Amino acid sequence: MVIINKRQKDILKEIEENGFVTVADLCEMHNVSTVTIRKDLNFLENEKLLHRTHGGASKKPIYAFERNVNDKEGLQVEQKKQIAKEALNYIDNFDYIILGSGSNVYYLAQIISGFEKLTVVTPALKVSLELSKEVNVDTIQLGGDLRKSSNSVVGPIAELTLSQFSCNKVFLGADGLHLDFGLSTSNALEAHLNKTMIDVAEKIIVLVDSTKMNVRGFGKICNLDMIDVLITDDGITTETKTKLEELGIDVVIAAN
Repeated sequence: MVIINKRQKDILKEIEENGFVTVADLCEMHNVSTVTIRKDLNFLENEKLLHRTHGGASKKPIYAFERNVNDKEGLQVEQKKQIAKEALNYIDNFDYIILGSGSNVYYLAQIISGFEKLTVVTPALKVSLELSKEVNVDTIQLGGDLRKSSNSVVGPIAELTLSQFSCNKVFLGADGLHLDFGLSTSNALEAHLNKTMIDVAEKIIVLVDSTKMNVRGFGKICNLDMIDVLITDDGITTETKTKLEELGIDVVIAAN
């Protein structure tokens, strides 16, 4: 049985409540040196009770790894459906929108219906197939190199085509949303295409469930202050929500 001292128990409690902690905050909280706190964090990581990060520690691994989109669709299903319902409120008749790839955006595509007129640009094949059922939705499927793991296209062909459009909204998913690193995905080519989406859209709306918070993907999409609206679930910590709002982001918690 692992024996930990009171300070280490308090560190684990802080991580459980907030998702992550910094060395600086822990030093101030416990009135001890950085060396002491780092030793505590190293010990707790060795016991697999937390994950070390640069300058602190987190409850879960900080890096997102690439998964097949079909596998992603089976994770946090109820949260994603609620996020999609909330996102639908941001789509209006006669909009020109971009729907990115990923499971959160795919759930949104499944419930888009009843519009008088809507134009959608997307790199995601499954999104296009869903929207093909709607007679009043004009869907532009981007061409390019097909990523089989995400069933979506990436690369210069997709980026060149996308650069010819001007859309009023883009709905993006992501593998990670980190307060320091920004918005990211596990694939660098997909991240670059998402940057182009942001360049040609007026309003940036990001759909991520709370498991993606304070996680980094390999490819950075943008700094967080580029985001206009973030739609997530009630698993987001109060501290993270407050810091995001301080950046000027409208943080929307999808109802259960």
